[in-house]
Amino acid sequence: MRKFTFPFFCTLLFLISSIVSASAQKQKSIIISSNSTERIKFGAERLAQALNKIGYSTKVQNQQKYSTGKNAIVVGLASDKAFTLLPKSSRDKAIGAGKEGFSITEGKDNVLYVLGADASGTLYGCLELIDQIKAQQKIPSQIALTDRPEMVLRGTCIGLQKPDYLPGHDVYEYPYTPETFPWLYDKALWIKYLDMMVENRYNSLYLWNGHPFSSLIRLKDYPYAVEVDDATLKKNEEIFQFLTHEADRRGIWVIQMFYNIIIPKPFADKHGLKTQDRNRPIVPLIADYTRKSIAAFVKKYPNVGLMVALGEAMEGVGQDDIDWFTKTIIPGVKDGLKAANIQGEPPLVLRAHDTDAPAVMKAALPLYKNLYTENKFNGEALTTYEPRGAWAELNRKLAAIGTVNISNVHILANLEPFRYGSADFIQKSVQAMNKIYGAKGLHLYPQASYWDWPYTADDVKGKELQIDRDWIWYKEWARYAWNPMRDRSQEINYWGEELAKKYGSSLAGGKAILNAYEEAGEISPKLLRRYGITDGNRQTLTLGMLMTQFINPFRYGLFTLMYESEAPEGEMIIEYAEKEWKKQGHIGETPVQIAKEVVEHGKKALISINEASAFVTKDTAEFARLKNDMYCYDAMANFYAEKVKSALWVLRYKYSNDVTDLEKALPFLQNSVNHYAKLVKLTEDHYLYANSMQTKQRKIPMRGVDKTFIHWKEMLPVFTKELNHFKKSIDSLKSVKGNAVAKITPYKPAEVTVLNQTESYVINKNVAVFADTAVVIKEVAEQLAGLKGVKLAKGKQVKAGTEIKFNAKSPVKLLVAFFNQKDPEFLASPQLETDASANNYGQSEIKISNALVLNGYAPANVHAYSFPAGTHTLNLGKGECLVLGFIDDKQELRIFNAGLDGRGKDIDWLFE
Repeated sequence: MRKFTFPFFCTLLFLISSIVSASAQKQKSIIISSNSTERIKFGAERLAQALNKIGYSTKVQNQQKYSTGKNAIVVGLASDKAFTLLPKSSRDKAIGAGKEGFSITEGKDNVLYVLGADASGTLYGCLELIDQIKAQQKIPSQIALTDRPEMVLRGTCIGLQKPDYLPGHDVYEYPYTPETFPWLYDKALWIKYLDMMVENRYNSLYLWNGHPFSSLIRLKDYPYAVEVDDATLKKNEEIFQFLTHEADRRGIWVIQMFYNIIIPKPFADKHGLKTQDRNRPIVPLIADYTRKSIAAFVKKYPNVGLMVALGEAMEGVGQDDIDWFTKTIIPGVKDGLKAANIQGEPPLVLRAHDTDAPAVMKAALPLYKNLYTENKFNGEALTTYEPRGAWAELNRKLAAIGTVNISNVHILANLEPFRYGSADFIQKSVQAMNKIYGAKGLHLYPQASYWDWPYTADDVKGKELQIDRDWIWYKEWARYAWNPMRDRSQEINYWGEELAKKYGSSLAGGKAILNAYEEAGEISPKLLRRYGITDGNRQTLTLGMLMTQFINPFRYGLFTLMYESEAPEGEMIIEYAEKEWKKQGHIGETPVQIAKEVVEHGKKALISINEASAFVTKDTAEFARLKNDMYCYDAMANFYAEKVKSALWVLRYKYSNDVTDLEKALPFLQNSVNHYAKLVKLTEDHYLYANSMQTKQRKIPMRGVDKTFIHWKEMLPVFTKELNHFKKSIDSLKSVKGNAVAKITPYKPAEVTVLNQTESYVINKNVAVFADTAVVIKEVAEQLAGLKGVKLAKGKQVKAGTEIKFNAKSPVKLLVAFFNQKDPEFLASPQLETDASANNYGQSEIKISNALVLNGYAPANVHAYSFPAGTHTLNLGKGECLVLGFIDDKQELRIFNAGLDGRGKDIDWLFE
């Protein structure tokens, strides 16, 4: 046995030596300065975790003064005095990278230097190294990298809002309570979300709410304004402190957004006020309350930013906006800073929506320097990466102020609820933000179901989180906000690999999934920008559109800015049909072109997703849902394409009076209904709803009240009825051998006592309508003749607005005419795009288009405001309008176009 002893021990010693040697090789020290911030410590900890996962034994060491080291990673600020002995070239590269920039370089003795120009840059350097370690499953060798983000602010948004109103509250009014927002108090969910953000290098989180202050602070002067009980207030304080601390560790700035002017319900009730009134002037009591609320908030949460929305809940453009911002909000912030003994100015973001932001900024900058502006990218949708016109000019004007302008990807009303992940479209959109708008910030909404955060609309067991389903949405926008100029061919490979990892596929399979995303990703943007009524969330594109919305879009409050700025140059359906009839040439992108293109996109998306199916081995349930969405996109594209073809024949009939044109339209309309029936089958067991905003603000295709018309199965009977009515209309026309003229019941004046106006007039031709001018009615729809209008002074309307106080013994409708002319002298018609209260009385929809013409004026459209019996006050904004009088609420108001604009007859009756 002795002869085996020596070799045995030699072998044993060799094995021990090898193990010890291997162990020594797998040791790695992470050296940080003793002065390191929480953000740098967080990055170092994450780096240690990544190294541990690939077999390293890692220790984070704090050093007051770094001298030399071996087999280490040095993490910290390039300017930190503890690191003065580090190679100057490495430190200079990091400092030269600029804000949030970093460098990763390799030194002697297997030492890596991860250095940042600031704490965030250091954190991002750690994250970059972590990404490379994950990809290579080892520490990269010969690394020399310097990087920084293109966008200064890269933020996501969470709405503390709900799909419907809370009892007794109006739009945006949602106090922070466990009953309303149980997820708000879920710390694990917040950590999951914040980790997603930091991994994608987002550095700002926007929390949207109407009036958050009454849920977070109690004022000494207004203790009754608090909207939550003491226990909830304490919970809110705790979760807010937790959130802001954890966000700061990850380099994320929390920004609390609020609307103006909204006051809490207890405060409003005590003082006999409405919680919000767009046309209310600035009231000293409300100004004092708001200023003190902001001051208390800033004192309590000095590291939380504020974003201010001056529009919607106060008159959008005028001196009031400037005064409110400069005399209430900014002083409130300064009061809070003074109370907290803070010298610097925390950032303050001005939302440009529904306000004259350049004018507000001009007045504000002398008072407060650390200001940002924020403006929508494509309205409340995603339509184009080639914005132009007045909207692009406004964004450039905001960027030229010299402060950072943030581009807001808002609501995405045309995308929800289907999945969206077109890397190509998103990359080009971020490039447009930079090159066309001059924006240096991104503010990103959830891809779908904003109003139902944190859950998706998918009908699955339990609930699916948006950040799980829509991971690619957040990742794509973040990647291009960091660097929008990445090489396209390399990006195809990158996303192909990401999708391959997600679904356990080959690279070819991953690329096929990406192609499906990108083909489908063209469909909704093209449909809305060429056929839609609005870029706002009052339209749910995926639910379809009525035929009257195609052939008479102005009746539904057409938002023309979408066509003028948020789409390539081109033609609407009604424009295309008119040019066809007149044999005129077409310009730019046409409805027929888009009908062909979206159908082709749908076909290609299906080919790609089916090609990918054979390669999928992981997350098969989610892939099945993604695949079903591609079929939904295809069915939707075909529905729209066929309906557009039908609409063009219907519009031709408007000029030709030839019933055979309607007969040619019929099979296309039938096809569209057939495709919609397929869409119903595809969504019936897969989605709970199409649109997450389920209030009366939603109007297209159908008015949404009490969560109605939120699913495709509710819309199919509507489209079927429309088809059947059209068939009957054709039969009627053929039987009478002429044009059918719909009978319209004349309106009868209701008995109403107007309390604050004494003059009136009977509507008819050649009658004066204003108290201070001799302007008379030139033309009027006969249905309005005989009504008793209220004679107002137009000068007073322009300066102070219009107020009507009245008493009605029974429910009534008040008819108001708005002129089709964009000018500050004229009161704008109700628009839900800028005024959330624009349908509080059912007034947002046009009842009679082109109903009345005054001498020297553009035609006017009639809207109706509904009131129950009782005494009421209606305040309208500043500008000329006509108060045409009252009718009984039971009076049938058939919607039609009187045609006094000279553009042809009404043909809506063919479908309703």
